[in-house]
Amino acid sequence: VAALMHGEKRTQREVADVAGVTEVTIRNRYKELLEKLELEKELKKQKKRKR
Repeated sequence: VAALMHGEKRTQREVADVAGVTEVTIRNRYKELLEKLELEKELKKQKKRKR
């Protein structure tokens, strides 16, 4: 999430390898963080600005 918010794309595999967990864990926590921290709107705004 932090990488995306700063314009740095990372694959799930890259994040999982560094964190020592599976890609499934990364995917699930990502969804959870977006929901709990209400970040979906913020990320959508950033994507629109880059276009």
